[in-house]
Amino acid sequence: MMRNNIPRYGSLALVVLMATACSSNYMPEDKAGVSAAAINEQELFSSVSELDYSAKSEDYRIGVADLLKISVFRADEFEQEARVDSDGSISLPLLGNVRVEGLTPSQLEQQLASLLKQKYLQNPQVTVFVKEYSSQQITLDGAFRKPGIYPVTAGQVTLLQALALGGGLDTIADPGKVVLFRKIGNRPKAFRLNIDAIRDGQMKNPYLRNNDIIVAHRSNSRYWLKEVASTISSARSIAIPFY
Repeated sequence: MMRNNIPRYGSLALVVLMATACSSNYMPEDKAGVSAAAINEQELFSSVSELDYSAKSEDYRIGVADLLKISVFRADEFEQEARVDSDGSISLPLLGNVRVEGLTPSQLEQQLASLLKQKYLQNPQVTVFVKEYSSQQITLDGAFRKPGIYPVTAGQVTLLQALALGGGLDTIADPGKVVLFRKIGNRPKAFRLNIDAIRDGQMKNPYLRNNDIIVAHRSNSRYWLKEVASTISSARSIAIPFY
């Protein structure tokens, strides 16, 4: 499932999209003051050793637009699917609006059990299952067959799996010019990845995080390194958080 919800893009995503969209018009010096001749590729890209190569086991935090399935043992009348609204709440029969954003599924189970116990059931056994992880997403931009925003379970999807979501690389893409943009701490970083090397086992296949942005550059792009540098420079200069 792809979501084209442009207002929910983080600022870094907007910077990436603007930079790649304008790539065909790049001059030797762009507005961010990045000179093509001055780019040092080794300094531009961060080490891929900083990426994740095993699935995360940390508990998932419920977010806006997630679809939850809630059931109560031996109380079918309370079974329901509920979408988390923009305020981070869900509406349930008898209980009304319940704030859920930021809770883990197990924390929400305990909260709902406590609410039901106050008025309706003696020892409620509540189960919460996240049916759709709509609040977590990655952006595929550039030379993909199906670029866009895709909902994912962060820490459980690899780069090659994300590539499949986007229909694979376009014929004009260079498998060695795929760049992963990620915020680590307070810094936006870029990681150069080679799809062919990953498939051949010469490079590890990293797991992706929420709000990762993957840009596939064209094989005939002369200024793709400058595009990357401009994106990082612009992301660092904005005043608001981009995640």
